[in-house]
Amino acid sequence: MGTQQHPVYLSQDGAVAPPASSRRVTRCAAVAGLAGVASLGGPAAAQAPAWPTKAVRFLVGFAPGGGTDIMARAVAVRLADALGQQVVVENRPGANANLAAEIAAKAPPDGYTVLFISVSHAVSKSLYRNLKYDLERDFIPLAGIGSVPQALVVNPSLPVRSVKDLIALARKRPGEVTYASSGSGSPEHLAGEMFALMAGVKLLHVPFKGGAPSAAAIVGGEVSVGFNTMPVALPHIQSGRMRVLATTEDRRAGVLPDVPTIAEAGVTGYAASTWYGAMLPTGTPREIVLRLNTEINKVLQIAEVRDRLLSLGAVTLGGTPEAFGTLISTDVAKFAKVVKAANMQVE
Repeated sequence: MGTQQHPVYLSQDGAVAPPASSRRVTRCAAVAGLAGVASLGGPAAAQAPAWPTKAVRFLVGFAPGGGTDIMARAVAVRLADALGQQVVVENRPGANANLAAEIAAKAPPDGYTVLFISVSHAVSKSLYRNLKYDLERDFIPLAGIGSVPQALVVNPSLPVRSVKDLIALARKRPGEVTYASSGSGSPEHLAGEMFALMAGVKLLHVPFKGGAPSAAAIVGGEVSVGFNTMPVALPHIQSGRMRVLATTEDRRAGVLPDVPTIAEAGVTGYAASTWYGAMLPTGTPREIVLRLNTEINKVLQIAEVRDRLLSLGAVTLGGTPEAFGTLISTDVAKFAKVVKAANMQVE
């Protein structure tokens, strides 16, 4: 028999991931041997077939290069080594990531289809009237992957140097201070609307087709204020083309430790995070959920994976399926209130 050939994986930065080691091949052989022994154990053993026996698919509802895609690929390369099978990232962009979710909801609950989601999916549940899936009914949580803060930034020409200055300006000019986001219904849009509601001000939302065009509009002075994810905003902040006033999470960003959170800056209780995670179709066997959760948590502890995410201003999440489920349900409820209060709706 010939030696089994394992595929070559490319990381997000183009580096070639190391091939499976001989130790992994030995492990796979050992697992196969144990499965053979188990088959002699009677009906109980027959009810627990080996998993996985083929490639696992990661469905991503956004185009390559975005935050969800980066997180999925960072995990896929190392998870493939742990499982002894290919982990294929399949990008199916469309309908603000809802197309991929619809596909995943119809997939067999056998552990071979994993849906990678972001906070956008928690928003979509109340933002869209005619979704063909239900995030909490059709899926079960697998694991949180990473969290990226947003930065509240302004064009340097705007005469504000703090969150309090911005609120004061917005109260003097209600509806005139513009803020940019990466699109209607995006996490940045929701972060801006929540800020306006909690600060008691009226801002004018200007949507763009992505984070890069949004940032360019702020740098160019087309829009005064912006909510940008850290990977997009950080280069502009470091170059001085944007002035950062605060960050959006409930803790300071590791890449900007001297910048206060919006809550610290005076909007008590404010917290908005752009998080990413993975889910499985409802009905997936518990033992598969736990196996995948365990292996993903191990991957997130690998130094090169953690450092890759930290360089983008992200932190790893990990934890139990239940912990990720709590995060999802909390944000579904929180953003439903924001969507209703701001009278937001998308067909």
